[in-house]
Amino acid sequence: MNAEAALQKSPLFRLCAVLWLAAMAGVVAMAGATVPRLVESASPPVPLPLALIASVAQSGILLALATWAGAAMSRPLGLRAPVLEAALAGAPAAPRLKPQLVPAAAAGLAAGLLLLALKAATPAPLQALGDTLRIPAAARLLYGGITEEVLMRWGAMTLLAWLPWRLIQRRAGEPRRAWFVAAIVLSAALFAAGHLPALAALGAPLTPRVVGYVLIANTLPGLLFGLLYWRRGLESAIIAHALAHLVAFATGAA
Repeated sequence: MNAEAALQKSPLFRLCAVLWLAAMAGVVAMAGATVPRLVESASPPVPLPLALIASVAQSGILLALATWAGAAMSRPLGLRAPVLEAALAGAPAAPRLKPQLVPAAAAGLAAGLLLLALKAATPAPLQALGDTLRIPAAARLLYGGITEEVLMRWGAMTLLAWLPWRLIQRRAGEPRRAWFVAAIVLSAALFAAGHLPALAALGAPLTPRVVGYVLIANTLPGLLFGLLYWRRGLESAIIAHALAHLVAFATGAA
């Protein structure tokens, strides 16, 4: 059996399990950084261990759905996690990683510099929140780089591309480019909007300026990450997202 045939037959359950476990590392790290702050402002008070368990469990369920959706729907669309799939199938992984590195580095650097450029326009409530809520770099890298990409690209973007291919195109032939473009834009917008409830829970007022800033600062990088997932693979989006956080952290933009 050649390498490509091995990839096609690689077990989906193992792919789901590995992606879920990797993404859960980010969930645990981010919960440890943010849930204590939420507990402090909760009314009525909630025991911290209970809040941590509830937060991690809820995210675990969402991630399980996202990893299943990605694994079940990505292959007919030509969307892949080529490095991980190769490793799980016993095929060489390095040749599948190499073409992802340069595009991922370029997109990650661009996204990080975008956040640096937007720093001067950060609304005061978000600046104040950032000063009081210090999220460790490791939590940013794990949650942003892996967890958010598994949720928003592997899960949401794959589903958003699969639905019109299945319902409108009736699975006839290759998926149209328009489905991928729409899925990239919608998943990036959802990715950005998904930050708003968390900010509100942490005490940031959702003024028009705050909402606009959050949507711009997260939608634009999300477009880059979605394009990478489509053209290069999930790992490329993960590397770019993690690098963006690293650049932002190193330059003081985050």
